[in-house]
Amino acid sequence: MTEEVHITSLVVQVQPRHADRADAAISALPGACIHGADDNGKRVVTLEAASASAILDQVSAIQRTDGVINVAMVYQHAEPLDAMNKEIKNVEYPT
Repeated sequence: MTEEVHITSLVVQVQPRHADRADAAISALPGACIHGADDNGKRVVTLEAASASAILDQVSAIQRTDGVINVAMVYQHAEPLDAMNKEIKNVEYPT
């Protein structure tokens, strides 16, 4: 079976008074990264994992985090790991 990489982006809304605790819980998940946050509790998060079920487990963990109001999946991508490691050649386009 070919190893895969799954990448998902989320918008997570947290109660501002619980933002620090929620941020710590999200950041503790393997493959999770918070890319942006505002004072109103909105976070932009990406998750990386080896399977769709691992991504769903991470999403569920975020949903159960104290202070999290909503989790919205924005994008999901899956690709074989060996394809992710291939060098991308520069392509010149005619002008």
